[in-house]
Amino acid sequence: MAQVQRMSRLMIKTLRDDPADAETLNHKLLVRAGYVRRTAAGIWSWLPLGKKVLDNITRVVREEMDAIGGQEVLLPALLPKEAYDASGRYEEYGDLLFKLKDRKGADYLLGPTHEEIFTQVVKDMCSSYKDLPVILYQIQTKYRDEARPRAGVLRGREFQMKDSYSFDTTDEGLAESYQLHRDAYIRIFERLGLDHRIVSAVSGAMGGSASEEFLAPAPAGEDTFVDCPACDYAANTEAVTFKATTVDSSATGPVAELDTPDTPTIETLAAHLGVPASATLKNLLVKVDGEIVAVGVPGDREVDLGKLGEHLAPAVVELVTAEDFVDRPDLVRGYVGPQGLEKVRYIADPRIAAGTAWITGANKPGTHAKNVVAGRDFEVDDYLDVVVVEAGDPCPNCGTGLQLDRAIEIGHIFQLGRKFADAFQLDVLGQQGKPVRVTMGSYGIGVSRAVAALAEQTADDKGLCWPREIAPADVHVVAAGKALQTELALDVSEKLNAAGVRVMVDDRAGVSPGVKFTDAELIGVPKILVAGRRSAEGVLELKDRRTGEREELTVDEAIARLIADQG
Repeated sequence: MAQVQRMSRLMIKTLRDDPADAETLNHKLLVRAGYVRRTAAGIWSWLPLGKKVLDNITRVVREEMDAIGGQEVLLPALLPKEAYDASGRYEEYGDLLFKLKDRKGADYLLGPTHEEIFTQVVKDMCSSYKDLPVILYQIQTKYRDEARPRAGVLRGREFQMKDSYSFDTTDEGLAESYQLHRDAYIRIFERLGLDHRIVSAVSGAMGGSASEEFLAPAPAGEDTFVDCPACDYAANTEAVTFKATTVDSSATGPVAELDTPDTPTIETLAAHLGVPASATLKNLLVKVDGEIVAVGVPGDREVDLGKLGEHLAPAVVELVTAEDFVDRPDLVRGYVGPQGLEKVRYIADPRIAAGTAWITGANKPGTHAKNVVAGRDFEVDDYLDVVVVEAGDPCPNCGTGLQLDRAIEIGHIFQLGRKFADAFQLDVLGQQGKPVRVTMGSYGIGVSRAVAALAEQTADDKGLCWPREIAPADVHVVAAGKALQTELALDVSEKLNAAGVRVMVDDRAGVSPGVKFTDAELIGVPKILVAGRRSAEGVLELKDRRTGEREELTVDEAIARLIADQG
């Protein structure tokens, strides 16, 4: 049986003021309420109350993973470089990896995620189709060398994560494993009390045929997603698509050059010609693995470089510099147009549909061209959705204007396919006696991120306000100060604890009732039971932390009510 948590003995120190470097609500409150302490930039120590919340989230995750047949393992965090060389991700991760050498000069890294190592484990342990399907998972510390750790435990360099992996012999089996995880994630986040959205996402460097994110809407979120007010469409902005429609260009005249001196930008060009920026074609030059590529979007839109990078992953995308123009006289800076471009791959957003006419660069200094028609005067090598999504863009499903919201990514699921199986030649003997290449899924939940997301979503102006499933206690008993009140508070706490109710009791001597009440609301346990002015009569006050509702109950009534609340 768990012991009553007596605040007179508990290692906790609450703060009245926000930390000077705190920007987000979770950062402010988790520190002020004594749940975490900063050790270094992006590195946090979990104190007793914080560890209880973290463990409660872990328990929920573990129960639901076990319920779908997942088998828990624990793999090392210190990993050999060779495995990540084999998958190509040692270079793909770049500066995000913590890299180190042992005393013999061998290269290692601290694991950011474990696809490679799980694949090796299954390769060693499974040789026949009879060994599959299998779902393996772990709950472990991960490491990423974030350039700008911020928002408390929301974006750290060290963090707790549940990562699981499914191994199947068929694509149909992978789809079933994926659905099992998707359903389990919905149950997990519902049990945790997290308001969440499931949105379409891009797989990027992870590869695979399907990818969805679980997002917790919150102002502190670093992800932007769209949702449609008229249908159930929701997506990460990087996954939003635009349906191109071919335009009849038969009435558009021939290409005509325009004298446009000193107009190297869309703004100066539109002002010079007296046309809206949307009538112009913007051509952004980038380098993709060192090769110059042109990206065309309407002049009133911006290229989303993150989105472009996801589409082209694992290739490296970067902007061109002035030096890149030195050996390319065909590329006139500020006056590039897709017509007549040679030795340059041309990528366009679907808004540059066949038949659309544009004003764009004429590939001559101080000169632009009008009536430049896509499909007639230039060809598009690849159509990719690459513009920065804006509120009001049409929903791909129904055409209604989309809404933009901020959110915290709390989970991500991928149908990886055979990317890692190919890298490690993960085969099993099939039913026909021939080798079969295994197909994989990868599924992550940010456990420590979930703590931050819950703090962001449930806190109020008084402090934290945890859902009961993950709170550090079920009830916070407060002894208002006098000896009789403290004696009653401790007696009630022991009776509740014996009945299976998790109890925290503020029995601190020399602390004013006002400070105790303030701390109880800051700490955020769902129920607050006060032994106050009517203690001599055996009457207590029960307060609901979330609603603020209060009622006076006898000791027996209060105990019965709190036991009943356990379900």
